[in-house]
Amino acid sequence: MEADDQQVCFIITVPPEQLRKEKDKARELRKSQWWKRQTAKGICHYCRRRFPPAELTMDHMVPLIRGGKSVKGNTVPACRDCNSKKKYLLPLEWDQYLQSAAKEPNTGMDDPVQSPEGE
Repeated sequence: MEADDQQVCFIITVPPEQLRKEKDKARELRKSQWWKRQTAKGICHYCRRRFPPAELTMDHMVPLIRGGKSVKGNTVPACRDCNSKKKYLLPLEWDQYLQSAAKEPNTGMDDPVQSPEGE
């Protein structure tokens, strides 16, 4: 991806009731032994750095706003930095962003994409 290339992503409309249901499921999943085992490893899924388990957040690889579900196969432990930078990107889009950031040494990882509202 060249510096001039613009990231294009598609957002689907998720009904508020479905979003609320998935967020409730995520809260329950965070209480599970499975999630506690995932965070006990202390490794961010994206940057692979180590963190105290309490500092890892739950990231939906396919974000809820893009139709993702709160299930084991779609949730990973992520550090707050990676989780907030990934925003609503899909795994392929996040990988493309990381590759382009690695090619541009002075850009860092400040803002991988703008929000759909253009903020």
